[in-house]
Amino acid sequence: MSLDLFKRAYEGSVTATGYAQIRLDQAIEEHGRDHPVGYPETAYYLPVITALDGVKVETLGQLVPVLNRAKTECLRHDFTLDGSRLNGRATLVAAEVIEACNYLDCPPYSEPWTGFLTDQVLRRFGISLVDFTIPGFAVIIGRARDTKTAVEIFRNLQGKGLMIMLSNEIIEQLLEAGMTLGIDYIAFPLGNFTQVIHAVNYALRAGLAFGGIPGGELEKHLDYQKKRVRAFVLALGSQDDVRIAAEFGAMYLNHPTITDQPLEEEIPDLYVYEPDPKKMIAIAMELRGIKITSLDLDIPILMGPAFEGESIRRNDMHVEFGGTRSTAFEWVDMVDANDIEDGLISLIGPDVDSVGTGGRMPLGLCVKVYGRKMQQDFESVLERRMHDIVNFGEGLWHSAQRDLVWVRISKNAYSQGFRLHHLGEIIIAKLKADFPAIVDRVEVVFLTEQAEVERVIADARKTYAARDERMRGLTDEKCDMFYSCKLCQSFAPNHMCVITPERIGLCGAVNWLDARASFEIDPNGPNAAIERGEPTDPIKGLYPSVNEYIYASSNKQLEEVALYSFMDLPMTSCGCFEAILALFPEANGIMITTREFGGMTPCGMTFATLAGSVGGGAQTPGFMGIGRQYIISKKFIAGDGGLARVCWMPKDLKNFLRGELVARCVESGLGEDFIDKIADEDVGNEPDAVVEFLEKVGHPALTMDSII
Repeated sequence: MSLDLFKRAYEGSVTATGYAQIRLDQAIEEHGRDHPVGYPETAYYLPVITALDGVKVETLGQLVPVLNRAKTECLRHDFTLDGSRLNGRATLVAAEVIEACNYLDCPPYSEPWTGFLTDQVLRRFGISLVDFTIPGFAVIIGRARDTKTAVEIFRNLQGKGLMIMLSNEIIEQLLEAGMTLGIDYIAFPLGNFTQVIHAVNYALRAGLAFGGIPGGELEKHLDYQKKRVRAFVLALGSQDDVRIAAEFGAMYLNHPTITDQPLEEEIPDLYVYEPDPKKMIAIAMELRGIKITSLDLDIPILMGPAFEGESIRRNDMHVEFGGTRSTAFEWVDMVDANDIEDGLISLIGPDVDSVGTGGRMPLGLCVKVYGRKMQQDFESVLERRMHDIVNFGEGLWHSAQRDLVWVRISKNAYSQGFRLHHLGEIIIAKLKADFPAIVDRVEVVFLTEQAEVERVIADARKTYAARDERMRGLTDEKCDMFYSCKLCQSFAPNHMCVITPERIGLCGAVNWLDARASFEIDPNGPNAAIERGEPTDPIKGLYPSVNEYIYASSNKQLEEVALYSFMDLPMTSCGCFEAILALFPEANGIMITTREFGGMTPCGMTFATLAGSVGGGAQTPGFMGIGRQYIISKKFIAGDGGLARVCWMPKDLKNFLRGELVARCVESGLGEDFIDKIADEDVGNEPDAVVEFLEKVGHPALTMDSII
């Protein structure tokens, strides 16, 4: 074994823990032992310490025994692999202590550095990370041999769809080369030195949040990191002892390091030397079992989840379609075998090179699909996938759907040669790859002539209306089957959604038709049929058949669920819910907050704090994760009083649901003005201020039977 590496890991951990002690002593002397300590917008305190030690640190004084324990129990003058990994753990704790001290007064880092990544960022990408939609997690430390190599490594990782965490000089190299970093690109420039710990505390929060693993259950956390967080470290350039110690910390969590610097002796599968940048990444992926199934497309842009959150602002776009600036629609239409030419891409009208920079065009995106097992109900499922398919393209942006669609192509994608036929190639390849059981042939027609767009959109709107009428006619009482969704069981083992016509999945992405289609496409997939049967309590939604299925499928941890109540036997939550319901006892009602709303709520918790309590498969009466569209369902907490109980929600959520919510209020007898009786952040987030407002407007929850 490499005695030199082990000695350097020990020396580095001594340096790191020594500096942490100095920094902590200074902080206590300046602020006092009772001074609050923590990162912003997280429910997990100092996550490395929470996960590994099981200690919820809230004050500076509480860090003293934690750091002492790291030095006495983990810091080892033991030049073996096991000893070095423990030294690595001590280094991780030291870095967390240092960073916590750095955050005492205010966020210490400004752009381009991100520093700590909040729970909102964790929720946005963490699920995709642990279910392998994002196939892996690359942490790059140090400096590439030159800017060209830095860009080569970065673009290679992006093209494979990996999450990227950056620390030290690599950040400056990429910025100098004009690379775009940040949340929208799943490429996080954390900062220098101890700021790399924010990659580690992000990874460990995945186990806390999505694995439902309590803090301090060390072996479970290490096993989760090994199996669900497929991370690795690319160590570039000269190594100092502290960096090596930190890399052994990664190895303690079962994440290997690949370095471009020669080693006296490699540690098989954990610490490997490879000077070739392309081979570095290939080896890292092999060690973590990451396999990329790529589409062989001759297109001038990269594709992958790294670009899903990319925003293309007006100054960055070459052309846009739809929104409020031109007519645009997208339409997936099931056709007969004789009415389709597989692989054909047609353009009726001019291409995007017919307009100058910043131009706009009409667009009809018509996708014909044929399959021996294709059904008309599957059209909308495929149509909604257009959003993901387009957004996975580098320099492409897609919003909304149907005849409200809005698409942009960036200047950079255009300058690289991207044209509409390339988008057609992407759509054809992805639909066939993602839906092989039902899609046999695909043809794409682009319409960019205004008259032709107007002619065909009329037919598309007839299809949309027919689908909506079909969905409106579906009720829980009129169907024979409900459907489960187990997509999130990989990280919340005891949770599953039960999806009914009147209750969408809590992620907001899977409705009853989607789940039905998924089950028929793949009966062994994430969605299974549950015979509805007769309810024992139709108001609360207690179905014996559902409970029998849930008990067997939740590792026998959950015996009963009331589908229409959040106070009595509520459905469990994983971590990907769009919104959270919380009891608001002062108003005899409930409040709702969303992932997008980062402010305080009347229950005294932010979304991030609530999510830490609600997620992980817990059944918590008075708190529940939901999909936003459930709010406008007739079954919305029907067992607890329904929509009339809603007393507070963020203004953006009101605006998002306004049309449908007003219609639902009228239908339920609450009146067209009920939406204005619901308080929001403009009224305030203190219970007294909210209750005063509710009394002023005469909110019905105040006079209803007690919700408790």
